[in-house]
Amino acid sequence: MKVVDIENLYGTDREVDCPKGGFKSMRILLESDKMGYTMTYTTVPAGPAQRWHYKNHLETCLCIQGHGVLTNMKTGEQHRIMPGVAYALDEHDDHTYQALKDTTFICVFNPPLKGREVHKEDGSYE
Repeated sequence: MKVVDIENLYGTDREVDCPKGGFKSMRILLESDKMGYTMTYTTVPAGPAQRWHYKNHLETCLCIQGHGVLTNMKTGEQHRIMPGVAYALDEHDDHTYQALKDTTFICVFNPPLKGREVHKEDGSYE
């Protein structure tokens, strides 16, 4: 059994700040935890839209605080994201997220992240 208090992750290798200021991610579960997925507690600050495209990972995000706009870059379709709304990038969807207010998500990645990944120039993780 694993019990993780997010407060204990601050200041450790599991606290990851985007080098461009796009998010702060507390990595609750990683590949080394042997659960088969990663879980994060991620905050995206209010600001301009950020483009991400996970070519090697599937991701599901549940908004628990804040709000913003998710845009599917292939279709142009937009969705309001607010607490209680989840979205799944089930086809490696190229997308943007604009936080209109600082937004906190619980995110699940498959395959699991190794640790300190941040977005590459093309918006993906390794």
